[in-house]
Amino acid sequence: MTVNRYLPEGSLYGTAENREALASQAMLERAAASGKILEGMAVLCDGEMALTVDLGCMRGIIPRGEAVYQPGGGEARDIAVITRVGKPVCFRVISIERNSAGESYAVLSRRAAQAECVRCYLSSLIEGDIIPAPVTHLEHFGAFVGVGCGIVSLLSIDCISVSRISHPADRFYTGMNLRTVVRSIERDADGFVTRMYVSHKELLGTWAENAARFSAGQTVSGTVRSIEDYGIFVELTPNLAGLCEYRPGTSVGDTAAVYIKSIIPERMKVKLVLIDSMGITVPDKRISYFIPDSVAHIDSWVYSPPESGKLIETRFDTPAQMSV
Repeated sequence: MTVNRYLPEGSLYGTAENREALASQAMLERAAASGKILEGMAVLCDGEMALTVDLGCMRGIIPRGEAVYQPGGGEARDIAVITRVGKPVCFRVISIERNSAGESYAVLSRRAAQAECVRCYLSSLIEGDIIPAPVTHLEHFGAFVGVGCGIVSLLSIDCISVSRISHPADRFYTGMNLRTVVRSIERDADGFVTRMYVSHKELLGTWAENAARFSAGQTVSGTVRSIEDYGIFVELTPNLAGLCEYRPGTSVGDTAAVYIKSIIPERMKVKLVLIDSMGITVPDKRISYFIPDSVAHIDSWVYSPPESGKLIETRFDTPAQMSV
């Protein structure tokens, strides 16, 4: 499986290899002959929905019909084209042409690069594969992430972390580089991917792995994630939260100082005492992954500790999946 050729859009843009391929018409012609996938900055979308790409040595044109790959054919919505302006776009060079003024320009196809990505990379993936995926945009129901050559996948809000959040912006920002695990894949009759969903929480550690970072008697900071009739849930890590008694004036999103009263693996509980809450602050969006970079696939992930007598897991090797 060749991964580097089909990295998320924007990954190639600043590389020496990409700059070299855009350095001259001769290099672009060589890229056209080899089918090499390149990237350039989309600088304009005209009234006919054609994208102009700055190639350095000349301009490139991506006609509307070549701007977006659509599984099963069909025409992409205008918004899928115009939102590429100001961003790097991937493409294959189709030909070098001349306009009426005698100026050379390159005809490009982003659709062809994406179709190749689907055939040769995405369709080779299976559930449980771990892939890089930068955040492209955020919605209240989840984050859209790039999985290769401008093709995006949905990371739903309930799959971001075990600790519940009110909006993906509580955890991510646009452009943030993530590691994700393929959760489910829909394929056409030929086995090619038509839609793919990813998850994230399985890479953030089990209950026991996260709880091991703390001990009773410590005072630590956390984030208030929810306020219930019976108490306040404070997130200690994205995959671990504890419960403390309600205190008036505390709000969701507050940074809180909490005293760890006890950690109980048998009940999967962390009992906290709220020392102080400092109001809403800018969240720390750094992510610690518990799965090493060298691991490219997981068959399953068990969140619950053995002492709890519960089995809370995600399975990627069977059609039916249980999840936290």
